[in-house]
Amino acid sequence: MLQDLDVQTITLTPTASKAVSDILAERKLEGYALRVYVAGGGCCGVNFGMALDNNIRDTDFKYDSEGVQVVVDEVSIDYLRGAKIDFVHDPERGAGFVVDSPSAAQHEHDEEGCSCGGSCSCNN
Repeated sequence: MLQDLDVQTITLTPTASKAVSDILAERKLEGYALRVYVAGGGCCGVNFGMALDNNIRDTDFKYDSEGVQVVVDEVSIDYLRGAKIDFVHDPERGAGFVVDSPSAAQHEHDEEGCSCGGSCSCNN
């Protein structure tokens, strides 16, 4: 059974909602939703992925944000509670979606730093 989420759980900004709607219209993907999921993680926190999906599972959480259906699987929802998804135009990195989630904790470095070898944004 699909589970409806409180809209306050995950927030799509108007810019993000418009970007998703534009992509769906451009690709003629009627009936598709924006799936947001955990795509891995490391010492600097969780990485999120997004996809346009029309295969909604019974165990997915779903809600509507400004006309965009958003779906999240039962594992990823714990990392996305309270998240804000935006679409930004960064002069250095280009345009893209950004997920800011307070539920996706980042690690803290001990006195010896971390073992990522500087491969993430923590630069240790």
